[in-house]
Formats: sequence, structure tokens, C-alpha cells
Amino acid sequence: MASTIFIQTPFQSKSLNKSLNTHFVPSFKLPVSLSFKPRTAAFSKRVHIRAGLIEPDGGKLVDLHVSEPERELKKREAASLPKVKLTPIDVQWVHVLSEGWASPLTGFMRESEFLQTLHFNSLRLDDGSFVNMSVPIVLAIDDLQKASIGESDRVALLDSDDKIIAILTDIEIYKHPKEERIARTWGTTAPGLPYVEETITNAGNWLIGGDLKVIAPIKYNDGLDRFRLSPVELRKEFERRNADAVFAFQLRNPVHNGHALLMTDTRRRLLEMGYKNPILLLHPLGGYTKADDVPLSWRMKQHEKVLEDGVLDPETTVVSIFPSPMHYAGPTEVQWHAKARINAGANFYIVGRDPAGMGHPVEKRDLYDADHGKKVLSMAHGLERLNILPFRVAAYDKTQGKMAFFDPSRAQDFLFISGTKMRTLAKNKENPPPGFMCPGGWEVLVEYYASLTPSDNDRIPQPVAA
Repeated sequence: MASTIFIQTPFQSKSLNKSLNTHFVPSFKLPVSLSFKPRTAAFSKRVHIRAGLIEPDGGKLVDLHVSEPERELKKREAASLPKVKLTPIDVQWVHVLSEGWASPLTGFMRESEFLQTLHFNSLRLDDGSFVNMSVPIVLAIDDLQKASIGESDRVALLDSDDKIIAILTDIEIYKHPKEERIARTWGTTAPGLPYVEETITNAGNWLIGGDLKVIAPIKYNDGLDRFRLSPVELRKEFERRNADAVFAFQLRNPVHNGHALLMTDTRRRLLEMGYKNPILLLHPLGGYTKADDVPLSWRMKQHEKVLEDGVLDPETTVVSIFPSPMHYAGPTEVQWHAKARINAGANFYIVGRDPAGMGHPVEKRDLYDADHGKKVLSMAHGLERLNILPFRVAAYDKTQGKMAFFDPSRAQDFLFISGTKMRTLAKNKENPPPGFMCPGGWEVLVEYYASLTPSDNDRIPQPVAA
């Protein structure tokens, strides 16, 4: 199945109340333009529908790859430089940076960028404007690595197979304030945060920033590289499809018919708003995820079945993998997810309950308020051009035998099937109610759970590749 992505329509700045303006999309009524009241200010504003892709943050999409004729020269140059070996997650961040998902960032963050991100969730550009940046994209090194770098202003970056993948230039080394980073990013320093334990707790006490020169595009050779479209490739695909709006939906779970209802209803609303060809960017996260999440290969197999079964229309859907690692940092991280989609060309972003959230690692409760993600997105600095589309609540309507939008006036008719319940049914090879998920997609989920084998410590099952 060919990968796909969305084209976005640029909107005029909607900053009327600079200090407290929100940017939820209103109810759609007028085909060419519409007026509505912001939720937090008594100002009216008019949104104009215009064709064309939204500009990337900073006005230009960065590409950090060296040109093909220069590759051998850069490899020879790198061979003589101090070397830093990267973890697989570090390589994922090189991928993210190299393709411009974090535009206008040109490499791993130096201290000024790190502090702005940590404390302001934004970066100030040379012209005084701001772009959103809510999660630190940094590279940690230890004391021995710092000593080996010495006075060099450049280092070579190696993957786990000691292959040179990039050069970091004009470097700056500064202290890695782990506790501050964790507290500001996650809002807690409780033990058990997956990304923290994977990448921060045992990381070095120094951070190294600089400009990236990536030798060649990052490839994973896992059979899924054809789905990993860069922002440039996505924009070309949107243009090829003559999209006049792009609405992005990020997920790290299998697609059920409630998700599909939200996506198809969004397209209907955009058509009513006056767009002629809104395109859905179905954009599963493809970087690091915690151990109990369904692995990417199985999710992609399930997503293909959703399109094959006609739950989503392949003609108006682009399926592509977003290469970022997952933080599970709730309202802080969802800003990063939204900002990256601007750079890919999306001007609408669908946000649901507790985006990028997780259960509290110690207490029996959610780590974040379920509504804070969408509220923060509606007010975040640097995301004013992005139109936020909050989820409507979908549940299984027992009277219709399908997923439908929840009607509180007949709450007794609806069944909420939690992720835990869905996993339990799949593990037990039981079927959900008809209409909850397409049969082909459900078969993939059952097959995945059947493939799990116990780990050495008998706690976390190890998935088998799809």
C-alpha cells in the first residue's frame, strides 16, 4: 500500500487576544468563510479558506542531509574526528532532525535552545518571532566521552554497529540537569516513567549540541521504510492529490471503528466548511514506545487491513510513519506532535482524550488530566496557525450495533470498550461486539497477542515481528 500524507491550507493568524487566544475550530456552517467567537475572548474573527500548503515553522523546511557527491568526503572527514556512539533512540532523533520535523532546529539543542524548550515550550527566532518546541531534543554524553572530545569543535556520530551516520559541528557541551529536565517535561519525578528510564536515568551528565550533517538518509530495513515519508515527500504527495486541507491523526494503537468514525466525520465537517478535497494523514508514531504497546510492525499491518476493508478511504487517506520516539509526557508532548505535523503540511490536528498520556507510574490514576492536552494545544505559543479539532466521544451503540457518537440522553444504550478490555478480548481470542473493529484488523490484533512469548523475567512478554 502506498504511503500518503496531507496537504494543509494556511490560515491567517488568528491571534486577536495575544495573551489568551484559543484556536479550536468552530462549528462549520459557511462554505467560504465563517465567523465565530473565541472561547476566552469577546472578539469575533473570520477564517478564510485558501488553497495551498501551510508554511513550515521558520518559513523553510530544513534538510540536514549532505548532498550525495559529498558523502564520501564527509565519511573520510568523520573518520578523523572524536566519536560518540548513539543509542537506537538517539538515531531516531537524528532521523527526526535530518528530515525537518523539528524545523527550524538544525541539530541537537545547544543550551539556550534546551532552556527555552524546557521553560517556555518555544524557541525565539532571529526576527523575534516564536515557534513551538516543547520537548528537548538533546544528546547526552558521559565524562569519558567529554574528555575524549577535548577541544574539538566537531564530533562523528556512530550507530550501534559503529557506522558513521552524521557529523555534529560547532558543538557546545553543557551540564545535563536530569532532575530539572524530568520535572519540567513530565510534571513529576516519580519513578517508572518509561522514556526517563530508557534514556535519561542512566545517561551521561553532559549534553552536546550542534549542527547536524547527516551522511545519508536513516533507514531501518524492517520492511516499513516505504511508509516513512519525510515532510518534503508528504508535501509532494498532498500536492499530487490536489489537497486543499490536511487533517492529521496521530496514534500509537490499533484503529477501531470509533477512530474511523472520528476521522470520517472530520472530513465531512471540512467539506461542509467549504473545502473540496481534505486529505487525512493517518500518522502512527514509529519511534520508541513502551514495552506493553503494540509494536509498529503489527500496528502497520492492522492499519493496512483497515484500508483494505474500506473502513477508511485509500483515495483520501495518506498512511505514513512519524519517526519520533514517544515520551508519554501528556500536554507537553502533544505540542511537539502537533508542531511536527505543521512542518509536514497539516493545518488541522485531531486531538482526543489524554493525548500522549499514560497511567501514573506509582499511583492508580492517570498521570494527566484527560482534557488538559486539548486545552493546552488551543493556547500554545507557536501553534496559532494550526486548527485544533477536539474528539467527540465515540462508543459502541448497542441499539445500532456499531460505533457512534455518545448521546448522554440515552447513556444506557452505549458500551465503552476500554483499551484494557480490548486487549483482554484479543488475548483470549474472543471477538468484540460486531462493528467495533473491522474483522481483518481484529484478526491482526488476535494474531499479535498469540505471538507473544514470555520474557526471561516472566514479566513483560516479548513480541514477535509481524
